[in-house]
Amino acid sequence: MNTVRTPVAQMPETAAELLVRAQALAPLLRERSDEIEQARRLPADVVDLLRGAGVFRMAFGREWGGLELTSMEQTEVVEALAYGDASAAWCAVMGASTGVYSAFLEPAVAKEMFPTPDLVTAGLLQPTGRAERVPGGFRLSGRWSFGSGITHADWVTSGAFLYEDGKPYASPDGSNAHASRQFLVPREQVEVLDNWYTTGMCGTGSCDYTISDVFVPEEHTFTFGKVKGRPSPLAQPDSFTRSMCGVALGVARAALDHTRETVLGRTDRMTDTAWADMFRVQVALAECEADFNATRSGVYSSMGRQWEVLAAGGTPDDLTSVERAASPLAWVHAFRTSRAIVNRLYDLLQTWSINRSSPMDRWMRDATVMCQHATAQDRILQSAGAYLLDSKPEFGICLGIVK
Repeated sequence: MNTVRTPVAQMPETAAELLVRAQALAPLLRERSDEIEQARRLPADVVDLLRGAGVFRMAFGREWGGLELTSMEQTEVVEALAYGDASAAWCAVMGASTGVYSAFLEPAVAKEMFPTPDLVTAGLLQPTGRAERVPGGFRLSGRWSFGSGITHADWVTSGAFLYEDGKPYASPDGSNAHASRQFLVPREQVEVLDNWYTTGMCGTGSCDYTISDVFVPEEHTFTFGKVKGRPSPLAQPDSFTRSMCGVALGVARAALDHTRETVLGRTDRMTDTAWADMFRVQVALAECEADFNATRSGVYSSMGRQWEVLAAGGTPDDLTSVERAASPLAWVHAFRTSRAIVNRLYDLLQTWSINRSSPMDRWMRDATVMCQHATAQDRILQSAGAYLLDSKPEFGICLGIVK
C-alpha cells in the first residue's frame, strides 16, 4: 500500500480550510494537465498533493480524524479541483469514497483496514465478478472495468454475485434474486490492465482490472443495505455519487472564465470590432452563464434539502417524491448542461479552441467523456421518473433505495 502520509497536524480542520487548499491547488493542477493527460493517470506527486491537502478525508467521520464534510461542502471542493484539472477532481471524488464505504463495515474492522483517513479506495461497484462462499469468507474472481484511481489506490472494492457449491446464492430477503455484495481487497492483490486510452478524462487511470481466486474474509465485504458504523447523512447508498457532478460544474466554470478572458483580448480581423462589443458574443456568454447559474443552484438546493432531512435523523423516505427525485435529476442535468456550455463556448471561440494548447480542447473532451458515466445516463432519469410515477426504478441506488 501507499506509505506516504501527511502528519495529522498539517491537515485542515474545517470545510473552509479544505476549500482554500483546493482552490490553491487548482492553478498547479492546470499547469500539470498536459502531463496528467499524457500519463493517463495521476502522477504520484499529484496524488500526494491531494492527500496532503486533506482531500481524501472529506467523507470520514470526525472520530476517524476525518473532516465529515456535508455533500454540499464536498461538491464545492470538487468544483475547485476540477477548475484546475477534471481528472484530478474525479480521482478525488473516488478516493474520498473510502469514508463512505467504512460506514458499512464493522467499526473495529474498518479501523484496522483504514488506520488513517487518507487511504484511497477505487473499483467498480457493479457485480460483474464471481464470489464463491468458503469457510470464513469468499474466493473472489473476475474482471472489472473503469477502476478510476486504481493506479494509486490502497484498497479496491468490487461488486460480485455470490455462489455456494458452484450454484447462485439466493438473496436472503426472500426475493430469490441472485445475491451480490462488495468485496474489499488490498491493491497489491489486484492486477491492473493498462488499457485506459480514451477521448477525455485521460488522467483518471480508469483501467480494467482482474482479481483471480483471492480469499476475502467475510468482514471485508459489505452491502449498502446495512449501516454498521455511526449513522449519518453520509452513511447512505447514494452519498458517494452526490459530489461527482462537481467535476462537470468546475469544468464549465473554468471554460466560462477562460472564454471571457479570451474575448476581452480579441478583435474581429474582418471588421476591427472588439469581440466584447459583438452582439453574438454577449448573448452566447450571457446564456451560458444563465444555464450555469441555474444548473448549479439546482444541484445545491436539492442536495441541501436532502441533507437537511437526513441530518435531522430522517431517512430518504421522509422526503417527498419530488424532493427525493430532485437530487439525481440535478446530477444528470449538471453533467449534460456543463457539456452543452463547454461545446457552445468551444464554437464561440472557433479556431482559438481547436489546438491542443488550448484548454478548451481538453475541457470539451473531458465533458464529453464524463457524460458517459452511469450518473449522467438516461437510467438515472428513468429511475427518477419511475419513482415519481410510483413505478419501478431501474437504478434505485440513486434514490437511496437498496433491495
